[in-house]
Amino acid sequence: MFIDEIHRFNKSQQDTFLPHVECGTVTLIGATTENPSFQVNSALLSRCRVLVLERLSVEAMGSILQRAVDALGIHVLGDGEQAEDVEETPLDDGEQPRVYIEQRALDTIAHLCDGDARAGLNGLQLAVQARVAMARSGQAGPPQGVAVLVQETHVKEGLQRSHILYDKAALHKSMRGSHDNASLYWLGRMLEGGEDPLYVARRLVRFASEDVGLADPLALPQAVSAYQACHFIGMPECECAVYLARAPKSVEVYKAYSNVKASLRTHKGPLPSVPLHLRNASTKLMKELGYAKGYKYNPAFSGPAEQEYLPEELRGVDFFTWTPQL
Repeated sequence: MFIDEIHRFNKSQQDTFLPHVECGTVTLIGATTENPSFQVNSALLSRCRVLVLERLSVEAMGSILQRAVDALGIHVLGDGEQAEDVEETPLDDGEQPRVYIEQRALDTIAHLCDGDARAGLNGLQLAVQARVAMARSGQAGPPQGVAVLVQETHVKEGLQRSHILYDKAALHKSMRGSHDNASLYWLGRMLEGGEDPLYVARRLVRFASEDVGLADPLALPQAVSAYQACHFIGMPECECAVYLARAPKSVEVYKAYSNVKASLRTHKGPLPSVPLHLRNASTKLMKELGYAKGYKYNPAFSGPAEQEYLPEELRGVDFFTWTPQL
């Protein structure tokens, strides 16, 4: 019995599987995008084998997309080849137009889908359907009965990186290590990945209280103010406008965070994995997978401990000075 997104079953519902799994009535296969240590009952988890499925490589995604276009009868145009080069023949009324797609468009999908085959196939489908619909309506391209070309620009219009993975502990540990560059990056991964901004703000308040403490008495009021500003929509506009007008100005953080977002959206291939030493090992399973191994707890050192906080692919990148490659 295969159950997709098993984490959506609550604890009581998961308990109903337990006797049937124990007696062998069913062979349970569950899939989840969440950490099973937290989302699956410990009794059920102990009777299962956990397999970690890594993201697909760009090459694997290219193979999947190639099989898809072959199955759909879509012709792939290589470099230098144009749709006009293909000989056209009249089509019967109601027949679907012939569809061509640039190889560069397929390569772009393979890079932007972040190792998710379903997202890649959906992106291909959306791009093709959009072009066919526009051709039929006469808004773009030739009328029905001739070739419809899907180019790289069409793919980029309909496919954006919207499923960004992150680890909540990476932000906390980067701030603890006084690494502002990595802290900004993991903050961007959380917010752009869809995390609740209020949840992030609460974590900052907790960090200011527990990790900064009396070393900077203004840190906690600053964090609380950030939380309140995030929580309330209605603000004392007059006082706030005057205060901001009189305050010294700096766009350093604004530009740096813009660079983080640009990095996330333009990164070629799957986004870098969170380094294992930055992940919390809250359970036995997570320890066995190498989480938190080699992590240096900064309060145990006289100064910031020497360790990497950014993924290996981003080492040496400083988002405060980095220029996006468009």
